[in-house]
Amino acid sequence: MPTLFLKQSNKPSYSHFLMICVITSLGLVACGKKEEGAPQGAGMIMPVSVISVKSTSVPITAEAVAQTEGAKEVEIRPRVGGILLKRMYDEGSSVKAGQTMFLIDPVPYQIALQQAKALYAAQQARVEQATREESRLHGLLASQSISQREYDNATSDKATSVANLQQALANVREAELNLSYTNVTSPLTGVSGRFQFSEGALIAANTSLLTTVSQISPIWVRFSLSDSELKLLGGHLTEKNVKEVSLVLPDGAEYKQKGVLNFSASQIDPKLGTQQLRATFENNDHQLLPGQFVRARITTGIRNGVFLIPQTSVLTGDQGKFVFVADKDKEGKIVAAIRPIKEGGWLGNDWVVLEGLKEGDQVIADNLIKVRPGAPVSPHPFGTAPATPAPNPAKAK
Repeated sequence: MPTLFLKQSNKPSYSHFLMICVITSLGLVACGKKEEGAPQGAGMIMPVSVISVKSTSVPITAEAVAQTEGAKEVEIRPRVGGILLKRMYDEGSSVKAGQTMFLIDPVPYQIALQQAKALYAAQQARVEQATREESRLHGLLASQSISQREYDNATSDKATSVANLQQALANVREAELNLSYTNVTSPLTGVSGRFQFSEGALIAANTSLLTTVSQISPIWVRFSLSDSELKLLGGHLTEKNVKEVSLVLPDGAEYKQKGVLNFSASQIDPKLGTQQLRATFENNDHQLLPGQFVRARITTGIRNGVFLIPQTSVLTGDQGKFVFVADKDKEGKIVAAIRPIKEGGWLGNDWVVLEGLKEGDQVIADNLIKVRPGAPVSPHPFGTAPATPAPNPAKAK
């Protein structure tokens, strides 16, 4: 039986031809979309919000971290030793000057006072006896019944008795004073601290620390400023050139009372390079407590002809701080231009600009990541919606 050989055909089938046509069409459509999209994106001008700056006047201020402390802070120590019988105040409460805070066992000092009074009475009797004896001998001396020496001895005995009486009186007063020291009182009006002992403990005179009392109305605030901060404020600060001192509390609120500078160091601390300062504030409602961290804001005057711009508008480069402004180039197109500035610190949420801007400059406030020097921009007022983006004629061609 003869063998049949089938020859494979090299001609493509109709299905293959149809598939190739479909793929080619899809590729052309995709390329067409890319070509249409590219010119449209390249021709868009970046919309930006701008702020038209105007010169204004701002206070010359600086802020520094500060800490409060009592205007007077004393340690309460007993002036006599003994057994501590009772605490007479509530820890952390307000106490008044002269208020009894602790009671030390007074019995030993009462006995000592009684002994001193008894000795004083005995010595007083000796003085009376010596006085009588001196008077009696004075009469006998007139009749020459005794010698002058005997009379002189009587006079000396009287003088010695009087001196001993004065010593006995001093001992009585000392005993009375020691007895009064068994009532430990507060020397000032303020806020009491924690009790360091327990009732029944043996305490030593002048050494055992019982508690502390801090006067917090008025209250003092300590802070310091660096050389650069002092330069912005006009130099070395004194009570005369500081107009106002205010406090910013930890929650950001400003303390309602204004302070007065009551101490300024006469030299710069060589270790820290700062000037030490202190202000006093009224604190009748005890809103401020000793040891609290706050911020002190010092005002020395008014600075005119400056500009306020949002903090987000200020950028930092190798040469310092700068902003972008919407300005016309040589061809009359509005582009983004760099303006180096000299800042003068913060005022609220704004930067104070001392140099680098002029009245009416359009400072760009958003899209700063996308903005490039010399790139065309479409400005609109800050806080308003941008207009419909316009094509960039230069790139559209």
